[in-house]
Amino acid sequence: MWRELLPIGRHADSHGYRRFAWTGADTECRAWFRTQAEDRGLAYEVDRNGNQWAWLGDPAAGDAVVTGSHLDSVPDGGAFDGPLGVVSSFAALDELRARRVELTKPLAIVNFGDEEGARFGLACVGSRLASGQLTVEQAHQLTDGDGITLPRAMEAAGYDPDAIGADPERLGRVGAFVELHVEQGRALDISGDRVGIASAIWPHGRWRFDFRGEANHAGTTRLVDRRDPMLSYAETVLAARREAELAGAVATFGKISVEPNGVNAIPSLVRGWLDSRAADQASLDQVVGGIEKAARAYADAHGIALDIVRESFTPVVEFDHALRDELARILGRDSELRVPVLGTGAGHDAGILSGTIPTAMLFVRNPTGVSHSPAEFAAEDDCAAGVLALADVLEGLATT
Repeated sequence: MWRELLPIGRHADSHGYRRFAWTGADTECRAWFRTQAEDRGLAYEVDRNGNQWAWLGDPAAGDAVVTGSHLDSVPDGGAFDGPLGVVSSFAALDELRARRVELTKPLAIVNFGDEEGARFGLACVGSRLASGQLTVEQAHQLTDGDGITLPRAMEAAGYDPDAIGADPERLGRVGAFVELHVEQGRALDISGDRVGIASAIWPHGRWRFDFRGEANHAGTTRLVDRRDPMLSYAETVLAARREAELAGAVATFGKISVEPNGVNAIPSLVRGWLDSRAADQASLDQVVGGIEKAARAYADAHGIALDIVRESFTPVVEFDHALRDELARILGRDSELRVPVLGTGAGHDAGILSGTIPTAMLFVRNPTGVSHSPAEFAAEDDCAAGVLALADVLEGLATT
């Protein structure tokens, strides 16, 4: 399975992945998922929001145990973020069948669409739509960098954009969702453990900063006569680092758009996107508030107009305590397997769904701690440990 997925959407120069929603690479990944489902005799279906499902047992029976993740990527992302969870889900099902486990509940594997938000700027679109956290009107207004709307992209990929929307009936069939994911940090590597259980997802969001100045000639305009928005932007980037350090949080300007984007032209517009995350809401408010205050002060000093728009936000997610404790109990039966509980600053479909159904997460050790990069990595024996842990959890949840 892993070898089949590896070449899909891989960029020849960066060696990273560009599996963006509703593109050719995404279509290939979806075809791979369907093949895996049908090869195992699972009932395959696509829901109204483009999320793929593979069912063992009757979905209508309710109280289903669901696992899975996503197959799309960030720009030049790594091979493990998302796909490891989907591949491990199919492998865990194979393990359960090898054990001849008799399940008493339906079991499903899911591939949620557009989790990374790389194309339309909003993460977890598939799960947000299904859970009603993203309205149809909001979804129809999502646009990529080429001006293509989400409905148009879905239609081009062969899906019906008029069908999207909240799907309470489908989610009502799910009794528990467990997502396995490569760890996006080094906590497990430092502790020496192969597998961990998630406790919570930090609150996080994305903000767009639009600095508007005056375009002019780079060679003939005196420094004192310039209204250069790049200066205010650059000072704001440094302010973000300072505010994050003070609060023990993280803040990143990782995307920028410049107009007119000429080497010999002073910009008229610098648009930067801030991603910030913290262990609690108060700390996040402190960081973002400090960055906004600094940005406005710098803009005023340089005669720059500034607009700040919050494009997305996810509050702190405490995973279902009963389900989390049940995972610890199931995995703790093997006295040789120590399973630490740890928090994460990364968002996931499991976090989005946590307000609707009980959710939990398993993490697999990442020795580099690197994620959203071609350097992202997990060793084969650690991946195998993750599969066995997931199989144990699915067996424990779906046979009671």
